[in-house]
This record gives sequence, structure tokens and C-alpha cells, in this order.
Amino acid sequence: MNVISRRLLAPLIILVLTVFSSPAQRRSAPDRPRLIVLLVIDQFREEYLLRFEPFFGDRGFRRLLTYGAVFVNCQYEHAPTVTAPGHATIATGAAPAAHGIINNEWYERETGQVVTSVSDPARRVIGAPSGRASSPHRLIGTTLGDELRLNTNLRSKVIALSYKDRSAILLGGKLANLALWFDESSGAFITSDYYANALPEWVARFNATRPADRYFGARWEKSFPEAVYALAAADDRPEETPLPGGGRTFPHHLTGGLAQPGPAFYTAFTFTPFANEVLIELAKRAIESEHLGRDEFPDLLAISFSTNDLVGHAFGPYSHEVADLTLRTDQMVAALLTYLDARFGSNYILALTADHGVAPIPEEAARMKLGGRRISPAAVRQAIEEAVSARFGEGPWIEPRALPLLSSGFVYLNREAIAQKHLDIADVERVAGEAALKVPGLARYYTRTQLLAGGVHEDPIGRRVAQSFHPARSPDLILIPEPFAFISGSRTGTTHGSPYSYDAHVPLILFGRGITPGIYRSACTPADLAPTLAAALRIEYPANATGRVLWEALQPAASPRVVPHPMTSR
Repeated sequence: MNVISRRLLAPLIILVLTVFSSPAQRRSAPDRPRLIVLLVIDQFREEYLLRFEPFFGDRGFRRLLTYGAVFVNCQYEHAPTVTAPGHATIATGAAPAAHGIINNEWYERETGQVVTSVSDPARRVIGAPSGRASSPHRLIGTTLGDELRLNTNLRSKVIALSYKDRSAILLGGKLANLALWFDESSGAFITSDYYANALPEWVARFNATRPADRYFGARWEKSFPEAVYALAAADDRPEETPLPGGGRTFPHHLTGGLAQPGPAFYTAFTFTPFANEVLIELAKRAIESEHLGRDEFPDLLAISFSTNDLVGHAFGPYSHEVADLTLRTDQMVAALLTYLDARFGSNYILALTADHGVAPIPEEAARMKLGGRRISPAAVRQAIEEAVSARFGEGPWIEPRALPLLSSGFVYLNREAIAQKHLDIADVERVAGEAALKVPGLARYYTRTQLLAGGVHEDPIGRRVAQSFHPARSPDLILIPEPFAFISGSRTGTTHGSPYSYDAHVPLILFGRGITPGIYRSACTPADLAPTLAAALRIEYPANATGRVLWEALQPAASPRVVPHPMTSR
């Protein structure tokens, strides 16, 4: 080979080596964020970011709204809009019809029992003398964390923290290294033997500091200008639920009605912003003790603030307590961001969303002529039983063991009675549904027969109900109240679960490495979060994901070699 030939060949060899080098060789270590922090605020309406924006500090929500990718038209496309389906949808990118978590609880016909989304009798609790053990065994498919662990041959770590077991477990997924939740009987963070046979040493040390006990006797007082509380209704309304062991108005003295810390105090503690403070402390301890984000394998830390949900249920979205807690949550977000900056610089992504919103207290809605009301489960039961009995003979026609689920609008019919009388279940469903509509406040019903046939998709509300329908788990009849009404035996407080915007419209914000800041007005759903973060991490999307990748929020460097999943490129 002469000199000229070698000179011509050398650049070609370099080009070939560059093109065919391994991805690991071509990709520098910072190509993916070192840490994903998934922050879910349980029961947080999107409008809170608008209503309270003038009072935010510069380092919390305002920073996310200014420098993050803010999706202002994010709504859940399923109903019921409650905690377990919401968290599962965030983690899987799928609808409840696919991931199987149709509600917080449902009736399991195989066992004849009402089960929770994460209850698991085959497991035992770790970190407390007794209690209900839990696991993700009812979740169908994979989560973002599962796919991250699979992508790195289990080298990435996934840790999920919350006060509710279902929130931590469903965010973490099946391959999570650890999920921790709060035990109100002992005041400790616990897990189950699905994850470990003993608490990690760092968790045991954290529990030994008795973090909740530090707040025994503390006072939750108003901490912001009166203009904040002017955005709320009166501080004392008879429809509010008193703080456990306390009252309906500020200041709230935190003892749970006890002389020293005990179960009633620990329950009351979870209803205060101090609980979010402790959860942030636990998150920092997890990052440091598990060395999250410290090597080339990205990690995932999922955090769910349960306190916002508890306070919202008790006092409603237009209360002084929710106003105060929202601004304190802003401070918690600021503290978390400041910590992440110091530890990781710009090499992390924080994703913020919520699992659902909340309805106004119905009496308050009624006073404003919005039509709010409480619908008695007993009235619903009576209407159905009387009508079906008049048509087909004596019942009971509602499965007795499933009666607690009437508050969710779930009617499981007595299949044994239907079979004994050789009835067509579609006829019984129809009679029961028409009877239910005669109860004031109920707007519509959907039957199992309709949903199996796919006959509701032209109806926007029907589409959301269909997105939560699972043939093996869903009821025979699903009842939908009018706006601002709900089924409840309680005389105080409020709830969520409807397909309406006040329950379905939530924030979705991406912030950090590889994110293009801006206000995005295109329609999206929290199901889009998991595939979007998967694209940012350059990993496979969760198995059942139907959400789309929010490519508009990802900087071009995050996109080139990622091929859109056919189900997520709508």
C-alpha cells in the first residue's frame, strides 16, 4: 500500500470506528440524568398553581413554572379519579383498564372479599409488630422504575416513599428496591417482606429518631399574609371535618387528644404540613444512604405527599387549611430543589404531578347554586333493591359483601341470585341502573354489558369510565353523580372520584436536565409522564403504556436515537 492510499484510508477507518463503536463508547456519562425524582402531590388541583401563584416564593413552584415544561391542559382520562388508579397510571403510563388498578378497593369475586389495590395476605409487615402487609402483586404490567431496573440489569435503584402504602407501592412497581409507608400505630415508616426481610439500617436509624414525636404538642398556625386566606371561604364551616383530636379552625394543636404520642396522635400528625417535612427528610436520607444518582446507572426516587389529600378531604379545596398547606408545600418543593441542586447540580429531572383533584364541599357548592349534594348509599341501595325485587322477585340483588363499594358508585350484583332465577344479567343491570337514576343527584349509569360491548366510547364521560373497566375486577353497574354531587354516608368533608374537571385536571411539570422550558397548551394526561421520562432515560416504555411521549418538552439531544413506540406516538 503506498503512502497516498494510506492517507486516504485513515479517515475512512476513523469514520467506521466512530459509527460502529458501542453506544456506551459513543455516549458520555452525563447523557442521561443521574436521578429522576417523581413528586406526586396527592389531591392537588391544577388551579391551585394559578390561585396561589402570587404568594409563591422564588425557589419552589414559581421556579418550576418559570424554568420547567408546564403542561396546563393535563387531565386524567379515566374514572374513578382516586389515589390508587392515579398513582398506577402515573407509574405505568397506562389506563386502569390495562394496569388493573380500577379503584382503591374492589370486590374480588374469586375470594368473596373486598380487597385493596395492594393488600397481600401472603406477605408480612416489616418494621411494626403487626399490620396489613402489602405488595404490588395486583398491578398488571411494568412501571417506569421496573423498566429502568431492567435496562441496567438491576443496577439502577428505585425507592418510593409515602404515608400511604398504595401510593409508595404503585409508584415503585414490581422491581422497586424499597417502598416505605407510615404506620399510624407506631409512628414508624415500614415496608413488607416483598422488599426486604428487615428494614434497611438507615431506615431503622431514621425511625429511632422518632421524627413524628418531635411535633407532639406543636401548633399548626397560619403563616402567610391574610390575603392568602381571603382566597378561601370562612375558616369555620359546619361541614368541615375536625382535625383528629382537634377542631375545625386555626390554630390546630397537635396532640390527637392524648397526653403523649400514640396512635391517635400519629393519625393527627399525618393531617398537618409537618408530615410533608418529615417525608422530605426521609427522602434526603434515602438519597444519601442509598447513594442515589452517584454512578452511571440512573436511579428513581418517587415521593407522594399524602397529607394534602387528608387535609383536602377534611376541609375542602376552598378552606384556610388547604390555602396554608399549599403555600407550605411550595416551601417543601423549594427545600427539595435546593437540596437536589447542591447534590447533583443540573444532572437530575424532577417531574411533578397529582393523582387527582377534589370536589368542593357539596353544601358549599349548593349555597353557590352549583347543585352540590351528598347522596346516601342507603338510598341508592334501597332504590335498586326495591325496583329489582318488584321486577324479578325478592333479593338481595346487590352482593351484600360488596355494599361498602356503593360509595364509589360500584354496584356488584348478586350473581348467585341471578343464576338461580335463570335471569339475563343484562336485564337486571338495566333495571338496577334505571332505578338508581331516580335517586336525586345521580346522573347516569354504565353497565358491564355495555362496557364489554364497547358501546360507550362516543360519550366523553363514557370513555373515561371505559378506560377504568377491567372485566375481572369491575362491577356490574357504575353510577356517575351529577357535577358537585357524590355518594357518601359522611355528613362532613368532601371527596373526589368523578370524571369532571375539578377531579381530573392536575398539574404536569418537568424540570431539569434535557427539559425544554415553556408553557404547553396541548392536551395531555398523566399517563404521558412515564413514557416521556423513559424517553429521557433512553429506556423502554412501560409494557402497557398508552400515553404519548411529550417530545416537545425534551431537548433535541434527548431524542435522536429514541424510536417512538407505536402506541405512544399519537
